[in-house]
Parts: sequence; structure tokens; C-alpha cells
Amino acid sequence: MSMKKNIGQIDKVARIVIGLALLAWGVMEKNWLGAIGLVPLVTALAGWCPLYSILGVKTCTLKDGDCE
Repeated sequence: MSMKKNIGQIDKVARIVIGLALLAWGVMEKNWLGAIGLVPLVTALAGWCPLYSILGVKTCTLKDGDCE
């Protein structure tokens, strides 16, 4: 399993927004479940989603980087 980029720009922005929203919710509600927001943030920053790799999904295009 390689870590080739498989997340496109729109997907990346959505993951960042969702991740930050989950973290903010966790802080506001004093609920540790908000830490789940780290998953979309980390995958967005890495540009690679392990689940996408398993399922063979790619949301990036050639203009996004090394996605083929």
C-alpha cells in the first residue's frame, strides 16, 4: 500500500472544515469525542486517505499533484 496522494483540493478543504468543526464542538461541549476531528485534519494535511487506498478511490486530478 503506497502513500500516493489520493485526496483532491475540494476534498481537502471539506476535510479541514469538518475536522475543525468537530474539534471546536468537542472543546465547546467539553467532550473528548471531538478529537475525532483529528482524523479528517491529518488525512487532509497528508493528502492521503487509507480508506480511499483500500477502496481504490481518488478525488484528486493531475493538477492537484501526483495523482494518476
